[in-house]
Amino acid sequence: MKFTKSIFDKEGNDIKKFNELDLDERSIVFYSEDILSFVYFEQIIHELTGNMGQQICYLTSAKNDPILKSENKNIKSFYIGDSEIVKLKFFLELKVKVLIMTMPDLGTYHIKRSKVFPVHYVHVFHAMNSTHRNYRKGAFDHFDSIFCTGYHHVQEIKATEQLYNLKQKNLVECGYGLLDKLQKTKPLQNQEMHTKDGRKKILIAPSWGKNGLLETVGMNLVKILLDAGYHVTVRPHPMTVQKWPKIISRIENKFKDDSNFEMEKDVSSFESLYSTYGLISDWSGIGFEYAFVCERPVIYVDVPHKNNNPDYNKIPYEPLESSIRNLIGSVISPNDLDNIPKIIESTYENVDLFKTKVKEIRNQTVFNFGQSGIKCAQEIVKILLKEKS
Repeated sequence: MKFTKSIFDKEGNDIKKFNELDLDERSIVFYSEDILSFVYFEQIIHELTGNMGQQICYLTSAKNDPILKSENKNIKSFYIGDSEIVKLKFFLELKVKVLIMTMPDLGTYHIKRSKVFPVHYVHVFHAMNSTHRNYRKGAFDHFDSIFCTGYHHVQEIKATEQLYNLKQKNLVECGYGLLDKLQKTKPLQNQEMHTKDGRKKILIAPSWGKNGLLETVGMNLVKILLDAGYHVTVRPHPMTVQKWPKIISRIENKFKDDSNFEMEKDVSSFESLYSTYGLISDWSGIGFEYAFVCERPVIYVDVPHKNNNPDYNKIPYEPLESSIRNLIGSVISPNDLDNIPKIIESTYENVDLFKTKVKEIRNQTVFNFGQSGIKCAQEIVKILLKEKS
């Protein structure tokens, strides 16, 4: 398979440089499919390259990935482009010892297992949601190790292996790196959750899909909240912006002249999360992040769940994102949005009591809260040593 130089100049140069490295120099390799992926690796990389002094390689398909300008001497970064044809060839011929990635569906689309080298494939989750409904059937079948965020992942994957007679994977009780990052960067002082004129700040941050919150009731929800006297920030999922830009434009154009309305498309920052009086979501993993780090309840609008696996109910566990919603917040029907101001006031009237309760729930739900980077890094080195022996 040949590619013309005019198509893949920078990508080709970086791929060539990467392939020219000694195998020991590309023992531990991370792959990032977009600019947002680094946040899920950050705690692991910090531990590996800092305290443990390990050298790593970081492959990215994002041309503007900040990692490409990193001054960390223990990180060698390479831009491999976003061409599916190039990635198909590159990963089929990959020679590394351990590859860590957040992308599911290994072996299904353009990211295939290497045909020329016994690479050990590790999956790191980019959300705490369960594995058997949110993801496609077989999304994790071809990984060697899964870094689980909580016991629900262990249960679900073991049940899937048993149901389909799959080879057992190395299921590691790691935790969730994004939670740890948010906890570490959480301001020491309580942030102001009201505007200067006393309005409570409400953040709408849902998932995406044709039945998602913004896609179905977004316009009406924003109007109800503004009319009730709240300051409203809409934080759309990047896939909503990409797939349904007209919906975002309509909401923006409708409320752009209202000083109490904001549209936040930069989801790389989490500053708005810390200063939010209340979060409204649907099935997005941001609900876990807000509840477990900010220690405040979440209001869930009960739009239909995005079901990517029609056989999910063969796994005998209720998905975490369903089972936990009433424990970490309130659930409201999309047909009952007129009452959401009352729900907001009742949900947030006793936050101090919720803080105590949510810490217990967090400890039961998340592995190694605050320490996941250490656990993951130790496991990667452990895998590497096994591969060498």
